[in-house]
Formats: sequence, C-alpha cells, structure tokens
Amino acid sequence: MSTESLAYPSSVDGACCAPLVRQALTADEATDLARTLKAIADPARLRLLSLVAAHENGEACVCDLTEPLGLSQPTVSHHLKVLVDAGLLSRDKRGVWAYFALVPGALDSLAAVLSTAGGATGSSATLSSSC
Repeated sequence: MSTESLAYPSSVDGACCAPLVRQALTADEATDLARTLKAIADPARLRLLSLVAAHENGEACVCDLTEPLGLSQPTVSHHLKVLVDAGLLSRDKRGVWAYFALVPGALDSLAAVLSTAGGATGSSATLSSSC
C-alpha cells in the first residue's frame, strides 16, 4: 500500500487529541483499582451488589442471596468474600449468620476514580485514539 492512498486530516481537532486522563494513577491506585474492577467484572458479583443494595435495610444474609442467584451457598459466599476484600461490601457477623451491606460511598468512589481516569467531564466518557 502506498502512502499516497492514505488520507490525513489537514487539521487536528483539539478535543480529539486531548489527554485521556487528568493525572496518571500511582502504582498503589492502579493496584487498588484493578482489584476493584476485577471484583465487579463477574456478572454474579454485579448481581450480588444490586441484590444487597435493593434488599430490606440495605443488607442481606447469604441465605437471602442463593435462591435469586441460582448458585450454591459456598459459591455465593466466595463471591461475597471477593466483594468484601475489594472494599465494596462490609460483613457483620451475628451469631452463626453473616450479613453483608454496601460500604457507604464505595461505588461513588469507584465512579469518581473512573471518571477521573477516563477524563470525563460529563456523564460518560469516550476514548478515542484516532489521532
């Protein structure tokens, strides 16, 4: 392919090539964000977050979550542990039962990091590498 057949824009739109991030993540921030994103990258865990948030008083026991998910109790417990370890859910042991609740502000913090990392100023960010 010759370079003559390629079309190059005569001027570059400034918004197109604006930096994608306002500030680079530190190594610790990247590690924390990766752990959180990995935790929510599973559809069952996303459903667990929404089920816990929608449950009465914003907290739920494993026994409340197995049937709606259609998963066994050990599997649900594993997913809940991943979400607790990622800082998205808290665990409160009451006798033989453990109750889980969203950590206040955890999802807001995640949204803020993502919008900052994506350079978003509005409700959604688009990443473009066409420049």
